Amino acid sequence: MNTITPLEKFTIPLGGQVIELQQLDYEAGGMSLLRTRIREKSRFTVFEIDALSARTWGEALLRWADTQPAATAPTVDAAAASGGAP
Repeated sequence: MNTITPLEKFTIPLGGQVIELQQLDYEAGGMSLLRTRIREKSRFTVFEIDALSARTWGEALLRWADTQPAATAPTVDAAAASGGAP
């Protein structure tokens, strides 16, 4: 059986999307994949990427975030970031 390990779960303040990151390990072996699940009301988007793609995407997100004024970024509620009730 494949193994799914939860990594992070948080809610985006402005849109209410729930983002879940999970590590996916296949029973047959091989590389681990990062599964990203985005829930928007009743709609789900799920995709899996390798470590190099995850690093490239993460670095691109950080580069963009570093160009934004700190005052424009909404804070993430700690309870919502951990998957708990807001």
